[in-house]
Amino acid sequence: MNDAQLLRYARHILLDELGIEGQEKLLAARVLIVGAGGLGSPAAMYLASAGVGTIVLADHDVVEISNLQRQIMHNTSRLGRLKAESGRQTMLALNPELKVEIRTTRMDEHSLDQEISQVDVVLDCTDNFATRHAVNRACVKHAKPLVSGAGIRFEGQVSVFDPRDANAPCYHCLFPEADDVEALNCATTGVFAPLVGIIGSMQAAEALKVIAQIGTSLKGRLLILDALDMQWHSVKVKRDPACIVCATRKQT
Repeated sequence: MNDAQLLRYARHILLDELGIEGQEKLLAARVLIVGAGGLGSPAAMYLASAGVGTIVLADHDVVEISNLQRQIMHNTSRLGRLKAESGRQTMLALNPELKVEIRTTRMDEHSLDQEISQVDVVLDCTDNFATRHAVNRACVKHAKPLVSGAGIRFEGQVSVFDPRDANAPCYHCLFPEADDVEALNCATTGVFAPLVGIIGSMQAAEALKVIAQIGTSLKGRLLILDALDMQWHSVKVKRDPACIVCATRKQT
């Protein structure tokens, strides 16, 4: 690191668990964030400020006025612009030494397979089950850690699915894919603005820990937040030996 980086990341470097070695891991990392909305906004901004070297931000939507209640990476002057472009502008304003790549077409199985094969960790900040399951399949295929978050109404969830550990569950183990599942979304049910900020920030924290190899991740646990009563619940998640996505992994 140069002198400017030592100064910028001084508060990280002072942490014994992180230090210069951990910060250098962050600077060398490549991360994919799928979704630049309520969850993706705080996640991307914290990863940028923390010094993750390359961030790939994928979102095909444009900024709408109803987004601004919670999607803090965007602002009124950017209405109608692609969220990925707006997000890149915000991240580079926070930390101009980063490399920020954007993907502005809808991510499908093929594009997810390509992108996820090249990164160190993936953050799922989307709001639909189809994309979540596609991201999970690609993460299992390429053995990439997945930090998953969700938020609706006053309830948020966050967990880490790490296929590098053959005993760890994948997203499908916890939420099996089904054609008859009715997906809830903010447009029809609403969402408390700070909720996605809390969950997205936790996704950033878990991603940074995974990259720097510090602490204990949420692997095998689902944290659930009831923001109305401000109560946290932790649920253990076990691997499903019959899971159609990850059952072929060998046990360690």
